[in-house]
Amino acid sequence: MQGKELQVAKRRVGRYPKEFRRMAVERLKTCDNVVELSQELGVHRRLLYKWRDQFDPFASGEEPPPGNLRESTLRKEVNQLKRVLLDKTLELDFFKGALQKVEARRQKSGISGERASTTKSKK
Repeated sequence: MQGKELQVAKRRVGRYPKEFRRMAVERLKTCDNVVELSQELGVHRRLLYKWRDQFDPFASGEEPPPGNLRESTLRKEVNQLKRVLLDKTLELDFFKGALQKVEARRQKSGISGERASTTKSKK
């Protein structure tokens, strides 16, 4: 976005041009860091989400328009799978951290984690 456009957008207190809002929503769709985008545009991030919901009310998880049931079902499934993947990723990170702590403790105490050798008892 050009500096002049940004200044025009900032000058209006409480009201942004529709084209500016639409451009912001398009940028939001492909944005990795919403905070950076909101700072760049001079708009609070909540406002960006509000605009997104106004332009595309179904992007926020509301009910889709009737007639596109297959796409809606697939979107719900994708979102569910993303949540499951996120949960599993968090679990994996937790267990990796726990394993690193256990290994660090073993190294400090000199325990190798291997079984100690014992002699067989004679009966």
